[in-house]
Amino acid sequence: MPEAGETVTPIDKTHSKLSEAVREVKNALADRDDVVVDMREAHRTRLELLATELAPVFSDVPSEIDYFDFALSSGLQPRLWIDAVSHVAMGRDRRTYRFLKDTRLGRIVLAESTDMKVVADQVTRYVAERLVERQRLMEGDIKPIERSGPQTRMDAVEATNSRRSGSLFLRGLGLILAGAVVGLGISAILFWDRIMPFIENLRP
Repeated sequence: MPEAGETVTPIDKTHSKLSEAVREVKNALADRDDVVVDMREAHRTRLELLATELAPVFSDVPSEIDYFDFALSSGLQPRLWIDAVSHVAMGRDRRTYRFLKDTRLGRIVLAESTDMKVVADQVTRYVAERLVERQRLMEGDIKPIERSGPQTRMDAVEATNSRRSGSLFLRGLGLILAGAVVGLGISAILFWDRIMPFIENLRP
């Protein structure tokens, strides 16, 4: 605090560095927000075009079948939902359509292309497969439809991993038994002097 009698000269705040820094931060945040908004809008626009392409397919699904979503979600990364486990999203380049499905082994890619019609065809086939599966379940045939492509390869990998696990178990069991035999042999050699009298006593 200034002491009594001292002359106080106020500081000119009209050109303070802090205000300039605050303005620069605000501009940077605004630019970043513009980029995020532009990306989100670009993604959503392309997904809306895909939804328009698929509209006839969606409309052909019977109204009593309620396990399809057919909804376009907002957010940082818009998605065109097909059902509870599958959706289409845009890649980082804003041009690649990625048809994805969540499985028990993780997320897999059902289709990926910059050509909207290629992905639309894959979505159409996916919807058709789900409808056929539903019909077969209603009729008592519970065998799922085998899908070609990444999902089939994922199932093959799972089967291969199961076989490998069984083989590794048998190998491990064999190593344990071999180790036990070797251990018994070494023990017999080390304690032979003690074992021989015992064997001789057992003889008639």
